[in-house]
Amino acid sequence: MTDQAKNKALVLEAFETLFNKRDYDTALKYWSPNYLQHSAHIAPGREGLFDLVRAAPKDLRWEYQLAVAEGDYVIVHGRFSNTGRSAAWIAADIVRMEDGVLAEHWDMLQDEATVQESKSGLPMFGNTFSENGNGI
Repeated sequence: MTDQAKNKALVLEAFETLFNKRDYDTALKYWSPNYLQHSAHIAPGREGLFDLVRAAPKDLRWEYQLAVAEGDYVIVHGRFSNTGRSAAWIAADIVRMEDGVLAEHWDMLQDEATVQESKSGLPMFGNTFSENGNGI
């Protein structure tokens, strides 16, 4: 397995562990203690991220459609549903890996458009629109 494939698998496992399983103890092994957070929505460090997830609704769900890796970077096209917001978030998460852990993160987030809101007529995630605009 290439380093890029390992990095991609590790990021996907880390996101699943934190966002869907909410296994904070196991998640610690995936995120660097010196984790750098560039998101406008998340407080600094891995504790800022973990605190955001702790405060999210219990039925928060993360899923991904595509993950690509290049060198030390992994980009994941995903959806965060049941966020407590009126719409799911469609995300492009960019993660820089260092020494086998997530070291740095950037994101681009956008509310998921409904079929009525989509000027292109195409869904932002997957092949169909969600029924209620919250990813479900």
